[in-house]
Amino acid sequence: MKGNNIVFKVSVSVLSIIVLFGILAPGILEEWTGQLTSFISTSFGWYYLILVTVIALVCLYFLISPVGLIKLGKEDDKPQFNRPTWFALLFSAGMGIGLVFWGTAEPLSHYAISSPTGNEATTQGMRDALRYTFFHWGIHAWAIYGLVALVIAYFTYRKNEKALISSSLRPLFGHYVDGAFGKIIDIIAVIATVMGVSTTLGFGASQVNGGMSYLFDWPLSFWIQLIVLIIVTILFMISALTGIEKGIRILSNWNMILALILLLFVFIFGPTVAILNLYTDTIGGYIQNFFQMSFRIAPFNQEAREWIDGWTIFYWAWWISWAPFVGIFIARVSRGRSIREFVFGVLFLPSLVGFFWFATFGGTAMMNEHSGVAEISSLATEESLFAVLSQFPMALIMSILTLVLIAIFLITSADSGTFVLGMMTTNGSQTPSMKIKLTWGIMVAAIALVLLYSGGLDALQNTMISSALPFSFIMLLMMISLLKSLHIEAKELGLGRGRRQPKIKSNK
Repeated sequence: MKGNNIVFKVSVSVLSIIVLFGILAPGILEEWTGQLTSFISTSFGWYYLILVTVIALVCLYFLISPVGLIKLGKEDDKPQFNRPTWFALLFSAGMGIGLVFWGTAEPLSHYAISSPTGNEATTQGMRDALRYTFFHWGIHAWAIYGLVALVIAYFTYRKNEKALISSSLRPLFGHYVDGAFGKIIDIIAVIATVMGVSTTLGFGASQVNGGMSYLFDWPLSFWIQLIVLIIVTILFMISALTGIEKGIRILSNWNMILALILLLFVFIFGPTVAILNLYTDTIGGYIQNFFQMSFRIAPFNQEAREWIDGWTIFYWAWWISWAPFVGIFIARVSRGRSIREFVFGVLFLPSLVGFFWFATFGGTAMMNEHSGVAEISSLATEESLFAVLSQFPMALIMSILTLVLIAIFLITSADSGTFVLGMMTTNGSQTPSMKIKLTWGIMVAAIALVLLYSGGLDALQNTMISSALPFSFIMLLMMISLLKSLHIEAKELGLGRGRRQPKIKSNK
């Protein structure tokens, strides 16, 4: 850890100050983060929309570009994980707990509470609600993860750089990435990662509390969320002892099995044909309105602009704050795959599965509310999924299974998050020490608790948007660095000159 000890020390120091401030002055922390979020959303909303759309287009370009043939590693490198396990790992790290938390709540909110198009409680509003949900959780989101993962995997496994955010900028800044400039880059990435993972833990703890509140009439209380986070922290520390090859891999596979059981249960016992129709129709609307939604900023409609700030800008900031963690983790499990296979697997497969999840849970909730079967939108966000399950047979059993699924998603997110933070603060080590991972595990849990204590879900969202802005500039530089390096390598390999290369050899 010696070479990068300063990154660890400075990051822990800065985050410790935030924890202490949140404990001693929670009201001030909530007020400041709220003001900062408002400023960022108002002043940089246009920037987030353009940046994320450009990132998505660059990733899509790699699917058709000759550079898609280049392997993320040496020519004889083979993928460490088979495709189903690879997909389970990236899906669990990238979206798992978010889908469970927002799968019912977001489409229902867009339909019944605040429509993106002003069509609340109508059939058109139902289509619009799901279309914007697809937009928030689809190609744009996975492109953010995919870009960071692609950059790290390419420079680490093909160019023999350290698995650090700063090292990926060498084509732009040369040896300066090894000095103070590089350390500042890595510190910003670490802080953004901690905020992203902490926010997700906070959402998960809130939903476990919400499930217990709905099922057993427990209060929605910070102290219950505290107990949940303590238990989760202990469990993911136990998992962290076994490493990616055992702990995270096994838990990720179980995640997928339990999530599939829950999904099929609601799909089969719910309005099956209506779900399929809504899924198909919404994919068409998503593709048709892809660019219109991508650049929608509503400069002359204050109500629409507030909706965009509260949802679209929030999500783009969330994905950006998670990008260092998820990107480095996906890079770690994707060695040996070609750029084209990587982009296809990371962008499209998770998006389509996520779309079906939202169509199933969100579609069922909206149709139940529209037909008068149940009024779910009046419940707390954390309780909405359990309210949907209560309409089905074996409701209690499936609700308990959902609580187990949330807990495992929390464990895998925290486990993989502390692993990545360990890599980022030990000079890119692929095997960070248990002491370092333990430190980050405690820090992530502490930040989550402070944010829940100071302002609940609002504080979680505000802090995430604030921490994402600095790293967004780094992502822009990473994208330029990757394009520059790939352009040079493509010329060296003769790619794109109308002839197929028999074999692409990586740099030794």
